Amino acid sequence: MLIGIVGKPSCGKSTFFKAATLVDIEIAAYPFTTIKPNHGVGFVRVECVDKEFNVQCNPRQGYCKDGIRYVPVKIIDVAGLVPGAHEGKGLGNQFLNDLNMADVLIHIVDISGSANEKGEISKPGSYDPANDVRFLENELDMWYFGILKKGWDKFARKLKQNKEIEIEEQLSKQMDVFNIKPEMIKDTLNGLNIDKSDPTKWTEDQLKQIAISLRKKTKPILIACNKIDIPGASENYERLKKEFPNYYFTPCSAESELALREAAKKGWIEYNPGDSDFKIINKEAMNEKQLKALEFIRENVLKKYGSTGVQSTLDASVFDFLKYIAVFPGGVNKLADKEGRILPDVFLMPPGSTVLDFARKIHTDLAKGFLYAIDVRTKMKVKGDYKLKHRDIIEIVSTAK
Repeated sequence: MLIGIVGKPSCGKSTFFKAATLVDIEIAAYPFTTIKPNHGVGFVRVECVDKEFNVQCNPRQGYCKDGIRYVPVKIIDVAGLVPGAHEGKGLGNQFLNDLNMADVLIHIVDISGSANEKGEISKPGSYDPANDVRFLENELDMWYFGILKKGWDKFARKLKQNKEIEIEEQLSKQMDVFNIKPEMIKDTLNGLNIDKSDPTKWTEDQLKQIAISLRKKTKPILIACNKIDIPGASENYERLKKEFPNYYFTPCSAESELALREAAKKGWIEYNPGDSDFKIINKEAMNEKQLKALEFIRENVLKKYGSTGVQSTLDASVFDFLKYIAVFPGGVNKLADKEGRILPDVFLMPPGSTVLDFARKIHTDLAKGFLYAIDVRTKMKVKGDYKLKHRDIIEIVSTAK
């Protein structure tokens, strides 16, 4: 799974990325600070199952704190996007190519309106952030449309002349760069009620509808309303929620999250990503300016919005948008692995995953030799086609060792 961080230059995109990953990257208030994409690992939160068995887990990857399991996910921060990116403007071609493999996009919007469409810093409130919401989605849609339309006339004639060719299969190959499956094509064409018998008669508007539908299926977008602590930002946030009722908005202060995580790293405060407050544990190590900055974050971000928004946005991207579930491998008689680690693993599985899919995720040999599985909570046997639920604990019984 890959989460893409997108947005125009100077919107706080790289700050969000660093706050989520603590990767040391360049952050500056000028366009195109990010030239090559930044790669890192962030975490999504899952309520750990260890307390149900009165044990303490020992994660192999990620970590567990205060009963919350932090599960690693890959994140990519790409070059800033400007209007006309799909035509190659700015760093458009590089931006779009870097996003090919992303499963979900977090669009960082400067909700304070303090950077124009090119990412040039201006007075807060001087720019309407609603423009950013519209233009990014349009750039992505036109990117998909450009790939779909490439060589379309010749492609459509070929489909019309050879009735034995599966149109969904061929369109899937045409859009292969986005990992679009034939089933997605079928659902899209049926949903739009498009006649498949003669693609040469499909209009440009129909092709755009197909492209937009496929983009939404493969690159869903959440909008993180960054710089929410700047005066005037909260009014913009409330306005955009009303203006775009079908969009998912989260209030966000990436700079605040980064400050809290850095302070926790230095041992100044106790803070877990996503918490609604922090505790100062080494006041003497900080100067008056640093203490005031922390108090500002508490009063103007945490108390107002419940968190900085960075962690909740990551969580929403995986669990609300992609509908992934977390599944724990375990044993009815033993929760530890052969090295003694208790509940060392948790896997993020796509919606509709079965027990057999889970066995395959752990190791292909387990799936090849699969006999049955056991729900560790109920101690009931389940078959390979059993559909998994969030926070299931499953033991795989297989001929493979």
